[in-house]
Parts: sequence; structure tokens; C-alpha cells
Amino acid sequence: MVSVIVCVLFFTMFERKVLSYMQLRKGPNKVGFVGLGTPLADTIKLLIKLSSLTSTSNVLVYYVGPVVAIFVLFVVWGMFPFVCFNNIFAYGFVVFLCLSSLNLYSVLGSGWGSNSKYSMLGAFRGVAQIVSYEVVLIFVSFFPISFQGGYMLHGFLGGYLYVVWFAPLFLLWMLSCVAETNRAPFDFAEGESELVSGFNTEYGALEFAFLFLGEYGQIIFISFLSVLLYVYVGSQVVLVGLGVVVAVWYIWFRATYPRFRYDLFMELAWNIGLVFIVWVIFYLLAVS
Repeated sequence: MVSVIVCVLFFTMFERKVLSYMQLRKGPNKVGFVGLGTPLADTIKLLIKLSSLTSTSNVLVYYVGPVVAIFVLFVVWGMFPFVCFNNIFAYGFVVFLCLSSLNLYSVLGSGWGSNSKYSMLGAFRGVAQIVSYEVVLIFVSFFPISFQGGYMLHGFLGGYLYVVWFAPLFLLWMLSCVAETNRAPFDFAEGESELVSGFNTEYGALEFAFLFLGEYGQIIFISFLSVLLYVYVGSQVVLVGLGVVVAVWYIWFRATYPRFRYDLFMELAWNIGLVFIVWVIFYLLAVS
């Protein structure tokens, strides 16, 4: 789990560097050699800050949100084939879908426990977003699972290039993953131009660090999982390399596109994505 935390720390610095060069400016480069000490400095700053619990907050729910986020992160990484090589997770992918749904309670608890109007609005948006795109994500994942013939994540090791056959579905999978991880341009749960910082407005210090680790750790996990489901060809070196490529795609997506309108965002899930997947399923059932 220490390696996951270290990966998250340096991924944040890498993201800031990539975004800065895409915007024709310099990124963080003052702390250490070319800015490599920036993650450590940010970590120390968060750890020495005091908790910002307000007098109107619901104390129990306020702390449950960050704890759920970090719990889900550690459990899903513990069953990834690159980390765990035993066969105790016979239904690993089903477990992943169930655990990823728990992020809904992290967002809802963080917003509700803060007892702030901006936090509550961000939490309501986040819950609607997660529920909507969770449906799309489950339907899209049906295709590589049906070809693989099981739910064990280890079974995908050495799989085929499903992305060649399911390119539109892979694109829909990636869009759903961006929405699930609350990333730009789908970051409506913490849209700073409207909601200050959304569901995590009232968080600081260690609680904010837990939410931050949960979000970025899930991004890295889904990057590797996407490669494992659709692209992976049998080498762990290829898995790591292509996982980094998908993670860079997340950053590129953030740097390129502005935030969507919320009504169009929900329409993309229910009226376009879900309808398209159901049509593909019925078509495959008809021709099989």
C-alpha cells in the first residue's frame, strides 16, 4: 500500500508537469531537482495542518467519507493481479464493481457530513453521476468478461486485443471511467466555478489527503484495469507501459476539453451510452 501512495504522490506531480507544458508554461520546479521534492513538500504541508471541522458538521458522517475512500482504494489494489498472485478472488471483477459503488457513499457522506450548501450540491451531483455511469460501466464490461469466460482478474492475463473488436465500447468504457473518477471535463461534483470545491469544500489536512488519495489512486487503478480488460497481451512490462499511456490520456483529456453542461452529461449516459450498449447486446444475441 505504501507503493500505491508513492505512485499517487508522483502522479500528481506528473499531472501538473504535463498540464503545464500543454499550456506552454513551467510546472512545479522549485523544490528539489526539477521539482521532484514537490510531492513530499505537499504531503508535509497537509500533515501539519489542523483539521477544519466546522461547528455545524455531522462529526461521524464527516469522517466516514474519507475513511470509505481510502478503504476502497486499498482493497481494490490488493486484488489486482500485478499485486496479488493468489486465486482467492474468484469473482475479482464483480468485487471491483461492488467496491467501486461504495465511492458513492464516500461522496455522499463527505457532502452530507460537512453540512454546507456547496458540499451538499456537489454530493448530489456526484451521486447522480456515479449511479448513472455505473450502469453504463457494468454493461460495457459485459463484453470482455463474456469473451474471457470468467470474473477472475487473473484470467485476463495474456488476453486478446479486445479493443480492436470493441473500439466504440472501449471509448464508452473510458468515458464512463472518467465520469466515475470525477475527472475533468466531468468533474461536476467539485466544479470550482460553481461550488467552490464541491463535496470536499470543508475538508483539509489528513481528511482531504484521504479523499485525494482515493480519487487519484482509483485513476491509476482504472488505467491498469482498462489495459487488462481490453488491451493486455501477456507481459507485465506492457501492462505498466500501457497503463501509463492511459493515465496520460486522463491528463490530456483534462487539458483539452472544457467542462460539459450537466444536462448534456446525463443525456450522454442515459439516452446515448445506455441505448447504444443495449442495441449492441440485442444485435449480438440476434446474430449468435
